[in-house]
Amino acid sequence: MQRIITSTLLAVSVLASGQVFAGEDDTVWISKCMNDNKREGQATETVMLYCHCMNEKMSDNETKSITEWEKTHPKEEAECSAKAGWK
Repeated sequence: MQRIITSTLLAVSVLASGQVFAGEDDTVWISKCMNDNKREGQATETVMLYCHCMNEKMSDNETKSITEWEKTHPKEEAECSAKAGWK
């Protein structure tokens, strides 16, 4: 339960900080990305930062999910992995 509360507070603080301007559709894509990556052995916060970063690199008109898009954009995937601290 503590982990859920911590994750939620972190997500709210990132969104409230003005660093991420996620619209309603962005939230859906980021949630799907987080779900797609939840079993990758990373902290929830790391996955959230990665998914936000990838979402920001994608065009607003993109129809692929973040998980699909990352497979064809290795440079962006590497940048976001590094930014998020993905190990």
